[in-house]
Amino acid sequence: MKYNFDEIVPRENTDCLKYDIRKETFGRDDIIPMWIADMDFKTPPFIMKAISERVEHEILGYTQKCGKWLPAIQRWAKERYGWEVDAEQIEHVSGIVPAISFAVQCLTEAGDNVLIQPPVYHPYFHVPQWNGRTVVTNPLKLVDGQYEIDFEDFEEKAKQCKLFLLCHPHNPGGRVWRRDELERMAEICADNNVIVISDEIHADLTFKGYEHIPFATVSEKARTNSITMMAASKSFNIAGLMSSFTIIPNKELRDRYNGYLMKSELNHAHIFATIATAAAFSDEGAEWLGQLVDYITANVDYMQKFIADNMPLLDIIRPQASYLVFVDCRKLNLTPEELKDFFINKARIATNEGSTFGEEGAGFMRMNIGCPLSTLKQALNQLLVAYKDITEK
Repeated sequence: MKYNFDEIVPRENTDCLKYDIRKETFGRDDIIPMWIADMDFKTPPFIMKAISERVEHEILGYTQKCGKWLPAIQRWAKERYGWEVDAEQIEHVSGIVPAISFAVQCLTEAGDNVLIQPPVYHPYFHVPQWNGRTVVTNPLKLVDGQYEIDFEDFEEKAKQCKLFLLCHPHNPGGRVWRRDELERMAEICADNNVIVISDEIHADLTFKGYEHIPFATVSEKARTNSITMMAASKSFNIAGLMSSFTIIPNKELRDRYNGYLMKSELNHAHIFATIATAAAFSDEGAEWLGQLVDYITANVDYMQKFIADNMPLLDIIRPQASYLVFVDCRKLNLTPEELKDFFINKARIATNEGSTFGEEGAGFMRMNIGCPLSTLKQALNQLLVAYKDITEK
């Protein structure tokens, strides 16, 4: 089946965060929303069909996790990543950020250090801090247009920490970490008793030519010293269903983490959560996802060429996964406030300001191009008008 990702789907007045809080968040509502990380494509029809069939039963009472859920995750992990996962290693959790918060709470104590690699998804800063922990940073280095790990600094910082939050693939940079990088991080963390939380929510959106390797599969040290967090939410546009899951091969660590969830019944799923994930991780899901990744890759190609041809003071960190693009605006020599004004009030595009991912992101903007090409073209044309206005004076 050929899926239509060019279709424009109106999202205004649907209680959609991306569209319906533009005025409150950006001060105006006549801007193209390219910020919060969900896509403007319809949720796949096979997922909607699975949900509709359950709705048609017309009783929404207490339910257990759907019977297809565990086998679907196991099959997906094996066929997509060559990862044999036992059923008891998998547990439901409402979302990746809550899952990270639970890990911080049950695996560390107040005052403990948590290691992160900025520029990185902003909850990595907030969640430990909100829970009374101290964030320690191992800043990534931008080398030839891609982020690299400063391993000398990483090893030194790991000695001070109890927990490491790994963004894999990286957000906002879009790096797909190589096996050798994962192995080295795994060894350093295990040798220093630092538990690794591997956030792999963007894994399924890895582009052709790159390979996502689940952290827990790279070595025995990685397997026994990590919690992997995954979801179908980004790849199948079902973030509103709050359905994520953890994979924890080490029984002792699994009992510790899952026991924490059980004490507050945080591992319970609502009626549609596991149904949707099971439908996503099917043969139809693999076909739809393949077409989606091709479409997003074409969007990246278009954006990169448009900027190179028309706006030489801008550049992008070309993602190796995901529909999020980190745009390098540093050559414009604008202050953070001026850069925000440039995007919001001149280009009329809502983006995520780079310094929210850490001071290392200052001068960048994160753009969500998980949208029809026509929307991307409109945004880039508006950006070009604003660019010319400030560079041709």
